[in-house]
Amino acid sequence: MLNSEDTKAEEAIFISGTNPKKCMGCGKCLATCPQGMDLSPHKFVKRLAENNIQTLLESKSLWKCLSCLSCVERCPRGVEPANLIEAVRLTLIREQGKNYLTPDDIPEFVEAHHEVPQQLLVSVFRKYSK
Repeated sequence: MLNSEDTKAEEAIFISGTNPKKCMGCGKCLATCPQGMDLSPHKFVKRLAENNIQTLLESKSLWKCLSCLSCVERCPRGVEPANLIEAVRLTLIREQGKNYLTPDDIPEFVEAHHEVPQQLLVSVFRKYSK
């Protein structure tokens, strides 16, 4: 029988469309990651493969990942850590009351950052208005 953590992990894996169990933990994915990530991409992937999603939901790496997809390009096994991180973000966002940013916050953000690309705004609306 699956507990809620297993269900969340399976949902994140389904959303990402990638298999975290293919990761061999070589660490090639972390070469361009920003400073301050408490979990490197391969450790993030490993925890998701182990259904240890609660650690991921509490991780700073969940929000520090730049989604640059560099880890995806570097992975020799075709694991897509950035897609898995994004999927865990979406899993958290979809939980009622856990939105990192509400739709009401978006106009304030746009006024403060008027040079923001339109693609970012579309992405924000898709993510945060589920």
